Amino acid sequence: MPPNFPAPSIVYPIILADGSPHRDTVFLRAVIDHPRWEIGAYTYASSESAPQDWARYLAPYLHPFSPERLIIGRFCQIADSVRIITASANHRYDGFSSYPFAIFHREFEGDSSMPVSGRDTIIGNDVWIGQGARILPGAEIGDGVIIGAGAVVGGRVAPYQIMTGNPAQPLRVRFAPDVIAQLLTIRWWDWPIAHIMRYQAAICGADLDALAAAAAELSGGEA
Repeated sequence: MPPNFPAPSIVYPIILADGSPHRDTVFLRAVIDHPRWEIGAYTYASSESAPQDWARYLAPYLHPFSPERLIIGRFCQIADSVRIITASANHRYDGFSSYPFAIFHREFEGDSSMPVSGRDTIIGNDVWIGQGARILPGAEIGDGVIIGAGAVVGGRVAPYQIMTGNPAQPLRVRFAPDVIAQLLTIRWWDWPIAHIMRYQAAICGADLDALAAAAAELSGGEA
């Protein structure tokens, strides 16, 4: 039998050996209620000192009134000290000054010092964001990407890249193009959790044939 897996509504999904919850790791859907966030099931974040407000800790410039959204897929893994800098943090810099006069006199409508609304920030499924990484406004990070510790990532990142450095550059691609295409078709992260747990060894062990068979089983077809 596959092991039981905590529901995405559980706040503390890791239970320590003494039976107590590990309070520095949370399922984000269970702790963030914010109108500009969209969070996939089973995505978790960890911190060496858990904040009281995870939304503010991870994306400090995304306000309830912000025009942009932060969209994070399923099964993402977010390490300590990650910050997601959304578009509301931007300054206008096409003129002679980048100073945001409007935030001090609070007359935002039509103010010449404010930039136009920026893009949503989108993080795909099964993305691992390493310690201290920074995600820049409007970034679009594909499924299966790994972001190294301290990396500063902006723009569009293709699926299954490993990104490192500042500014982040592709270190390498995790799998061959045909394998990536199959993984993006299979989309194991959308399966029911019981099916995922049943085929965990194939997912984590990179057994593509077994994964394809599992996908066919789920759809009622043949491998």
